[in-house]
Amino acid sequence: MSAAHTASAIVDAPLDFVFSQLSDPAHLGRWTLGSMDYQPSGVADVHIGTSLFDGSKSMVEIRPYRALGMIDYLVGSLEKRIPRVSIRLVAGAEWSLPEASCIAAMTTWRAAFMTDERWARTRATHELEVLLFKEQIETQWKAA
Repeated sequence: MSAAHTASAIVDAPLDFVFSQLSDPAHLGRWTLGSMDYQPSGVADVHIGTSLFDGSKSMVEIRPYRALGMIDYLVGSLEKRIPRVSIRLVAGAEWSLPEASCIAAMTTWRAAFMTDERWARTRATHELEVLLFKEQIETQWKAA
């Protein structure tokens, strides 16, 4: 089984807008099925989310790198988090797409503790999460 998985979509909104939405914990907690309803943890840039699957809690640290169009999401405990998910954004115009669009690619890495079943669930979940954030962001952009 693979060690990494990427799910992607063309988002019909400008890269800067998409970047701000994907790096904002208030928006992030609406589409991350394994870590919904983010709340501050008391540690800077670390939020607590609740899994829709089993109700477990996870700590997520968001590290945005605007100049690179990349956001790392570090997942784990308050004491230790590892970069499990990254989103890379590329301006649509660079790929002959409309100016006010971008390509979003979400990559996740398989942790050694994941069973084949858990890894399959993670991959399927991320395919859906890309569709969720695409629709949510496009709706917000059109309303802006």
